[in-house]
Amino acid sequence: MSDSPSTVVLCGASGYIGRYLRRSYEDRGIRVRTVGRGTSSDATWSDHRSLVDVLDGSDLVVNLAGRSVSCRYNKTNADEIMSSRIQTTAQLGRAIADVDNAPRLWVNASTGTIYRDSRDRPMDERSGDIGSGFSVEVARAWERELFDADVTIRNVALRMSIVLGAGGGAINPIIDLARVGLGGKMGDGGQKFSWVHVADVARALDHLYDNTGISGPVNVATPFPVTNEDMMQQVRNVLGRSHGLSTPAWLLQFGARVIRTEAELVLKSRWVDPQVLTGSGFEFQYPKLDDALVDIASETRRGLLPVALG
Repeated sequence: MSDSPSTVVLCGASGYIGRYLRRSYEDRGIRVRTVGRGTSSDATWSDHRSLVDVLDGSDLVVNLAGRSVSCRYNKTNADEIMSSRIQTTAQLGRAIADVDNAPRLWVNASTGTIYRDSRDRPMDERSGDIGSGFSVEVARAWERELFDADVTIRNVALRMSIVLGAGGGAINPIIDLARVGLGGKMGDGGQKFSWVHVADVARALDHLYDNTGISGPVNVATPFPVTNEDMMQQVRNVLGRSHGLSTPAWLLQFGARVIRTEAELVLKSRWVDPQVLTGSGFEFQYPKLDDALVDIASETRRGLLPVALG
C-alpha cells in the first residue's frame, strides 16, 4: 500500500468485525475513534455534535452499525434490523455534511444477500440481479441512504458475504452441528456459500482507501465460493469428523423456529463475485476455504470455527 489513514472512525466497533478491525488498525499505529450507543465510545448516535467532532479531521469512516440478522423476522425484530441500519447511516451522513475537514472515504456496510438466490451464475456489482424479500429490502434501503446522503466525499457500500474468523460470530450453531455429528449438507446442499476471511475484509478496506477511483457497491467475497455440501465437508475435515447427518429443508425450517432464527441464512444460494476488487488488482490472502478453515482452527481452542454473517 502506498497510502494509509492516520485516523479511522469505526461505527459499530463492538461487533465481531469491528473488534477485529480496531485491533488491526491499532496494531499498525493508526488512531481509532469509535461511535456507538454507550458511554465507552468517543461519540454516541444520540449526540450530533459529538459525531461531528469525532469525524472532523479523520481520514476514513467505516460504518458497521446494525442489529444482528440472526433472529426471527417478526415485526419487532424486522423494525429493529431496518431502523438500526437506516437511522445510523442517515445520522452519519448528516454529521459528515457538517464536518469542516471531512474524511477521504466513507465505507458503509451492506450485504451480499442483496442479490437473488443464484445457482446459475455469479452476481457481480455491474450485472448482478437484485433479489426480493425482507433481507433484500433492508439492503436496498441501507445503500439508498448511503448514496442519497448530501455529502461530497467518496463512498462505498461494502456488500459483504459471510465472514469467517476466529473468536466470535453469528451462525456458530452450524459449526456446533458438525461437532455433534449433524454436519451433513443442509437442504439439497447445492446452494452456493460465498464467504470471506475477516483478515481479507481488513485488507479490502486498505485497498479501497488506497484506490481512489473505486466508489459505489463493492462485493467482498472470495472468488472461490463452494456449495453448502462442500463447505460442511470441509468443516468436518478440519474438526476431524468423518461423517455428518444431513438436514433436510423442512427440518431446517422447523429448527430455525426453535432457535429463533431464519432458515434463509443457510438455504439461500449466495454466489457473490468480487469483480471490482479483483479487477482493481486486489489479491486475497485466503482465497480457498480449506486454507481459511485451517488458519481459523489453529487460532481457536477446541477447533471451533466461528463465523459472522454479512
